[in-house]
Amino acid sequence: MPQTAVVIGATGLTGTTLVTLLLHDPQFSKVRLLLRNPSLKQRPGLEMVLVDFNDEESLSDALQGDVIFCCIGTTIRQAGSKERFREVDFEIPVRCATLARRNNIQQFQLISSNGADAHSRNFYLRTKGEVEHAVEKLGFPSLHIFRPSILLGVRKVFRLKEWLIIALAMVFYFLWQGRWRKYRPVKAANVARAMLSASKKAPDGTHIYEYDAIKELASRER
Repeated sequence: MPQTAVVIGATGLTGTTLVTLLLHDPQFSKVRLLLRNPSLKQRPGLEMVLVDFNDEESLSDALQGDVIFCCIGTTIRQAGSKERFREVDFEIPVRCATLARRNNIQQFQLISSNGADAHSRNFYLRTKGEVEHAVEKLGFPSLHIFRPSILLGVRKVFRLKEWLIIALAMVFYFLWQGRWRKYRPVKAANVARAMLSASKKAPDGTHIYEYDAIKELASRER
């Protein structure tokens, strides 16, 4: 039976590719995007819902479907402060997951980060780890957490520091072997393909995917 996919963070690097993949996949008859602004063009099978992520009542109404794909994320620099970063990267995903679980949605997919750890001294990684922990506690029958390292893709805004980090990472790409492989950069498009693949496989329980697992899942959608 065709399903409805709900995407949070549809305008980001991974989210944009994921939306295109979902719209062309026969498993999904409808792709609902939760947006703060009307920033995308209408396409067949696409439903855009403008939401206030702080309004739980309207947000709950929008979180109706079969699979939730949470791709939302920012950086501290983009957000402007740690407080604003936490609002986007912790509060929104956890609020959406909580409401989705109340709506009896069975599957939740979350993009986290390599190195996510609720006890990390690094604020970014600690926040990501706290999100994972909070969402896992909700008890989704099928929870899929993706932990990519540096995401590769064409970004809407050029940032010199970010470009230099990516360039340096690519120079040392093949030096990351063994337990260091998980730190290899990965294409955002491959994360999107992996999410789509996992949504079809959808085994019960909590599943965490790092570099090798993301690549393997993505290969099924080529």
